[in-house]
Amino acid sequence: MNQTQTDAWTIKRLLEWTADYFKKQGRDAPRLAAEVLLAEALDCQRIDLYAQFDQIPGEPQLARYRDWVRRHAQGEPVAYLVGHRDFYSMRFEVTPDVLIPRPETEELVLMALDEIKSWPNRRGLVLDLGTGSGCIAVTLANQVPELSVVAVDVSPAALSVARRNAATHGVESRIQFVESDWFANLPPGWRFPLIVSNPPYVGVDDDALDPHVRQYEPQIALFGGQRGAEPSQRLIDKSVAWLTPGGLLLMETSPMLAQELLSYAESADRYAACHLRQDLAKKPRILVCRAHK
Repeated sequence: MNQTQTDAWTIKRLLEWTADYFKKQGRDAPRLAAEVLLAEALDCQRIDLYAQFDQIPGEPQLARYRDWVRRHAQGEPVAYLVGHRDFYSMRFEVTPDVLIPRPETEELVLMALDEIKSWPNRRGLVLDLGTGSGCIAVTLANQVPELSVVAVDVSPAALSVARRNAATHGVESRIQFVESDWFANLPPGWRFPLIVSNPPYVGVDDDALDPHVRQYEPQIALFGGQRGAEPSQRLIDKSVAWLTPGGLLLMETSPMLAQELLSYAESADRYAACHLRQDLAKKPRILVCRAHK
């Protein structure tokens, strides 16, 4: 974006130039990224950009936008630049202390909601292990007013973000946040009819991982050991003792690990029944395990 060019930098031209630039730099969804960054720089909604195509942003807004464009072109995620990400039609604060919520995890939320709707009066206590931004816990509490949630994370910084998201969406009174390495700090008498988790499941040596994800997102929430399966196997082992009779474990995983984890969960008669659910791309993504009654 060179200001010596004779054509004025209207909103329309900014979006076109930036989308083309991001595309050349290999960034995903280049037009969407351009719109999100410009809308945030102008403090407006994305849809408002289309009613202002001929307007020329002021220099402070342009300077902010240029900085974000440069940083995103180098790989810094849009969500960290603007400080938020939409998930399940809700806006969540995100910082580099938490993973950026992704569409695959919305499938986990949908499955959890289907399970909750089968409960009498939809009342119960849900455990969200590795809550991160709180997107799962907050969304479930938002969608089911009768619900109470325990949200666990080992990272105090992540829990701070999750608490702020709960307050933003008015559900902080129904979510208990616990700093814990999985189940370690939970009262031993607690039992849950539903446990949900999006644990770390990327292998440390996974060459398929986007290098910018590796660079910018929190490693503690990304990497599940050398192969990626270790935290998931631990949750499969430990969750049995924390589920009520007939309770359900829903766990997001990698399609590359899904079949292995299913076999692991089915071994030693840990659960009454286990199966895999596919994501929107028709890839096995969610492990479903039902406890014995």
